[in-house]
Amino acid sequence: MPYTHCYTRDYIRNHTEDHPDAYIRDINQWKALRDIGTGGVLHADRINFALNYHAQLVFILAKLPPDIDLEFSYAHAFASSPSSLPVTLRSIAFERASVLFNIAALYSQLAASEDRSSQDGLKRASAYYQNAAGVLAFLSESALPKLGPFVDSENTPSDLTENFVKSLEWLMLAQAQECVWQRAVADHYKNSLIAKLAAKVSSLYNTSLLSIRLAAADTCDALPPNWIPHLETKHYHFNAASQYRKGIDELEASRYGNEIQRLMIAEADAKKAFNIAKRAGVAQAVISDVKSLLDIVQKNLSRAERDNDLIYHENVPAPSSIPAIQEVSMVQTIIPPGLRDPKSVVGDDSIIFGEMLGWGAREAINIYNDNKGNLLQEKIVEPAQNFNDEADKILQSLNLPSSLEALERPIGLPPSLLRKAEEIRLEQGPTKIDVYLDDVQRLSRHVLGILDEAMDILDSEASEDEAARRETPMNRPPSHEANQELVIKQQRYRTILTQAAESDELVRRKWEEWEDQISELTRDKDELEALVPSSTVSMTGKAVSTSQTQIHARTLRGLLESLDDIRRTRDDLVIRARRRVENDDIRSKVLAAAGNLKYGIEMSAVTFEDVSDNELAKYDKFIQGLTEGRKKQEEIISSIKSTNDVFIQSRKQDPAVKDREQALQFLDLAYSHYREIIRNLDEGLKFYNDMAGILTNFKEACKIWSSARSREARLLHRNMASLSIRDNASDESHEVPVSTTSPPRTDTRKMTAADWEAQELAPPPTKRTEKTTKHR
Repeated sequence: MPYTHCYTRDYIRNHTEDHPDAYIRDINQWKALRDIGTGGVLHADRINFALNYHAQLVFILAKLPPDIDLEFSYAHAFASSPSSLPVTLRSIAFERASVLFNIAALYSQLAASEDRSSQDGLKRASAYYQNAAGVLAFLSESALPKLGPFVDSENTPSDLTENFVKSLEWLMLAQAQECVWQRAVADHYKNSLIAKLAAKVSSLYNTSLLSIRLAAADTCDALPPNWIPHLETKHYHFNAASQYRKGIDELEASRYGNEIQRLMIAEADAKKAFNIAKRAGVAQAVISDVKSLLDIVQKNLSRAERDNDLIYHENVPAPSSIPAIQEVSMVQTIIPPGLRDPKSVVGDDSIIFGEMLGWGAREAINIYNDNKGNLLQEKIVEPAQNFNDEADKILQSLNLPSSLEALERPIGLPPSLLRKAEEIRLEQGPTKIDVYLDDVQRLSRHVLGILDEAMDILDSEASEDEAARRETPMNRPPSHEANQELVIKQQRYRTILTQAAESDELVRRKWEEWEDQISELTRDKDELEALVPSSTVSMTGKAVSTSQTQIHARTLRGLLESLDDIRRTRDDLVIRARRRVENDDIRSKVLAAAGNLKYGIEMSAVTFEDVSDNELAKYDKFIQGLTEGRKKQEEIISSIKSTNDVFIQSRKQDPAVKDREQALQFLDLAYSHYREIIRNLDEGLKFYNDMAGILTNFKEACKIWSSARSREARLLHRNMASLSIRDNASDESHEVPVSTTSPPRTDTRKMTAADWEAQELAPPPTKRTEKTTKHR
């Protein structure tokens, strides 16, 4: 596992607040434990090493996510040759599942190594098989579901699928029950009990057979050719043995007709078992057992039929009319305590990454920070800006406050306009916009270039793939099929960038349209006053009219000031919300929640969802404040509209006043467009900076995918070359090659017709650990 140190350090450096040097001891301990926990000779002590390593993996997965870019490689459990391609996945969850599989295989191998000619050996073998079944059950319920979210169904190893693992679990129980049956035979238990024990053995083998048939086709294809026939043979063999023993029980109870029928059923099943075993090349010991059983059944059937014809004259009932044999199970799945309670295996002081904050907690903090930022932007900042824009548009349509200021100040400039002009001058508005436009265009080209580079990587890999296919036939999808997901994602990104470019062009055209007017606002006060015509309000009209105009003007001014108060309150609310977000740290609450959970439990961000929801609730008051402010704004704007109508009707229609109103309104609109353009450009800069990060990650993903494909192609080429060399060597040799493969079996004593001892299927081979590497 040479890359563990490097890439675990990289993950800690890039994704946690800790310094990687603080965990050098932990990383070295991980590597050492893996070397011990996944290797060694067949011995009971290896169980403890493997359980210890599994326990540490549980704690590691509580601190690190399954995918930290560290690859784990295992050969398929039933790989036909050492040169078979290993399964390589960037998943610690895959490592844990494979370790559990190997623990089950180790228990099975220990069971198979026991001396089954002794009662103690049978007892230990049965216990080991039940432990193997327990580990497989634990693998199925605990590890496989956690493997799924990080490994898609196409890449899931076929020997780690639900149906296959359950089939092995039932197989282990069948072999454990078989040991119990064998002890009962050796101790000369009653035939009725032996029949019930054998019936359960047959049932368990059949359940294992049904499970494997539910597995995917590639899973079945990977099995040794005599695996499924072996299960079928065992199923029929023990059903025949059960009926035979029950037939003896029927004879002892003087039920001669029932005895004959059971012997007939036993004969039929024994023949099926024998035919399947012979045809499929099942282990010779198993064939001998079945043949011995068939011979003795046929011998007893001949004797029973002869005695019945000459002496008893009983009717032989139909098969459906005789009672079914009740199954008796003496075995169960036994999960080693160290799997349920990993802390009991490693203790408190040697837990790897024990001081590190769990990745689920870190992810929960990161998600909360993202959520609060999104909430601030989407529920507070943007609505507040929309409410302000809505009020500005309505006031502009009513020519306010320009019409009021033209009446109140017939000469000079309104203070509000002077403040706006000063703001643009201080910001060097036109220059600022030009710089922003250039920056947006530059960033747009940059992110598009990153996307093009990512596609160049995929195109280069496709060219390599085509060249490799011309040299070596490859049983894998061509590049244009394998990279579909990446290409679709690229198309989506390109569409987003195209839409962004269209938005950029709209902003540029808006600037070109309003550039001159916005530039006017950079003039000094005297030059601005020269741009706005002066007016004098004629006071020769009727006193009532003038008085009414002034009354409406004062009312209108009061309403506009009330609207400004609402805007200031709204802006202050946004400022307070921003300050709250900046100071809002959920870390202590997440740590407190994590402390209340069971130590070592694999925590995800979902675990802390309640904490996150409770903390986000404190922003509800800001959202409520915006809602109340909008309601007041709508009421005031309604009053402004009605008051403005009567103000216009009562106002003296002086052309000079109208010209001044239009000039002031035009400058006010120029300021509004300036602020809108700046806001659009700020959003554009943020968008392109965010996209640069996203597309850089996408480009890196394309590199990783392309490197994996290239490495796979090289491995396939080497395998094909080695096969070609071996084929040439075989052609040059004049000797007939002798098969080195034999049916899976273990060494046990030879069986006799007296007890029909069963030959169990060899334990599933341990998944070979390959060199663990990090994808470059």
